[in-house]
Amino acid sequence: MSAGLNISWLLSVGLATGLVAGLAAGLAGCDSRTKPVTTAPPPAPRPPGPDLAALTDSSAPAALLAYGRQYPGSEVLLRTRLGDIRVRLYDDTPIHRANFLLLARRGVFDETVFNRVVRGFAVQGGQTSGPRTIRLRRYRLPPEVRPQHFHAKGALGMARYDDAQNPGHLSSNTDFYFVVGERLLPFQARAAAGRPLTPAQLRAYATRGGVPSLDGKYTVFGEVVAGLDVVDKISRVPVDPGDKWPIEDVGMKLTIVP
Repeated sequence: MSAGLNISWLLSVGLATGLVAGLAAGLAGCDSRTKPVTTAPPPAPRPPGPDLAALTDSSAPAALLAYGRQYPGSEVLLRTRLGDIRVRLYDDTPIHRANFLLLARRGVFDETVFNRVVRGFAVQGGQTSGPRTIRLRRYRLPPEVRPQHFHAKGALGMARYDDAQNPGHLSSNTDFYFVVGERLLPFQARAAAGRPLTPAQLRAYATRGGVPSLDGKYTVFGEVVAGLDVVDKISRVPVDPGDKWPIEDVGMKLTIVP
């Protein structure tokens, strides 16, 4: 018997009204019991600190100093596909240190790669051009050049750009580098540095290597304390000969060491 005929027959004997009502009630009851409850998850709290999209050359120093006092940190772990690099940040470069900590905590560096690798010189990363999920304004940092911090192998420094329009030698806010360099005899180091070097600096350049020609021109705000072999591995990856960008990207994930 077809469904249509069956319903007609039920209607004809007066049973359809009660049956249909019962079915409807049953379906309604099932729907109310099984309907999933959907609620939007609460947004993840944003790490504290200044708005990265609002910082400017003039406002950044004070904002970063205040942030560094409230949320200090001294070591950062940088993970790559070639291994981990642990760096110590210097207390006497507080603006650069606070800026590095802020961007690391916000995940800015996690969306970047090592974008310039020059064997025997340095490996540079942190460039934030291209698609991003984190809003970031370009602001620059005042130099914090300290004579006791120099460009021995493993030094962490901040790049700078547009020197013709940057007479104050302001640092980039994101582009950092690790020094690789080469071992230099004392007379070579002195000639490259163009400034007096201490006996300890001469020993470092002779035994560890480095790039003394950068001394006094860029802010060194930290150093590698573990994973210098990983810096060497990055410095040896194949690169595009034109822009020195690695053929296979070397990304990074940064976390603050408690």
